[in-house]
Amino acid sequence: MIHVIIGTKAQLIKMAPILKILKMQGIDYNYISTGQHKSTIDDILANFAIKKPDYLLYNGKDITSIIKMLIWVIKNLIKTIRYKKAIFKNDKHGIVLIHGDTFSTLLGAVMGKIGGLKIAHVESGLRSFNLFHPFPEEITRLLIFRLSDYMFCPDKYSENNVANYRAIKINTQLNTLYDSLRFALPAIENIHDVNIPDKKYGIVTLHRFENIYNFESITRIVSIVEDISKKHFLIFILHKPTKIKLNKFKFIDRLKNNPNIELRKRYDYFKFIKLILQADFVVSDGGSNQEECYFLGKPILLLRKTTERHEGLSKNCVLSKYDPIIINEFTDNINKYKCNLKQSSISPSKLIVETCKPFI
Repeated sequence: MIHVIIGTKAQLIKMAPILKILKMQGIDYNYISTGQHKSTIDDILANFAIKKPDYLLYNGKDITSIIKMLIWVIKNLIKTIRYKKAIFKNDKHGIVLIHGDTFSTLLGAVMGKIGGLKIAHVESGLRSFNLFHPFPEEITRLLIFRLSDYMFCPDKYSENNVANYRAIKINTQLNTLYDSLRFALPAIENIHDVNIPDKKYGIVTLHRFENIYNFESITRIVSIVEDISKKHFLIFILHKPTKIKLNKFKFIDRLKNNPNIELRKRYDYFKFIKLILQADFVVSDGGSNQEECYFLGKPILLLRKTTERHEGLSKNCVLSKYDPIIINEFTDNINKYKCNLKQSSISPSKLIVETCKPFI
């Protein structure tokens, strides 16, 4: 049987095309949710018409801190040891699909090993080659690589990064997010309640631990956003951990009182893509946003020191390294980074499904 373990909103968005293809082909699968972002996934399930989880490991509040995350992982591992037959439906010969580089990914890999099943890692081979940027994702990846039996790498570069690991490597040539956008773009034509500004705007969306974990890091981010707002009107989409930190360090009111910054709650995926399509540019620290903007040809400024992804670099994407000169060059020359929508007949999700069929 095919088991799919998903924990975060970003993971579900990228795995949604695989689940849709399994459904379209009449293939039964076991969807296990770790519950890491439980309160924010219902809209994505509705967007992509995906069934609700067959098994929910955790039914509490969203996990928003490292300490809570570690406690959550330990509790879920104990639960897996006790209830592995129920979680994996007595399957002894199946495969477990996991995605990305989060604690849910690592948890899913360990769970699969406890269940005696094969592990298939989607979006494998991404590396920054710096253990602390991003932290803890880079360390998590290295552990997941060792546990994987199959590695679905989005390009040749990522495939080469894991050449020395024992797993079977498959180059899917594109990220599954391309398939997610393929499903989303036709649907958003009928969406009209996004509240698009009647003027040019940029989108800001930030959530990485490295950008919000202490007063220094979040002060730097707020200063950068405020500087950009002197030139461009900004819609700042607030992730829950980011909002918590902005409140803790007393920055929320300062941002609210800036006439060129509008704070908004997170959107469902289809509405968010519509907002990106209408925007002039994006400022983000998210890997998925980097990929989305590459496929959509949208200028994006990455507020990171380094990135494990190559999508869009030297084209529509600028890695800021927090350098004011680089940031100003981008914000003064937005049109320079506009590209065309990427067109391809390749479906990485279909390739992944075909590879997993022997385990049905």
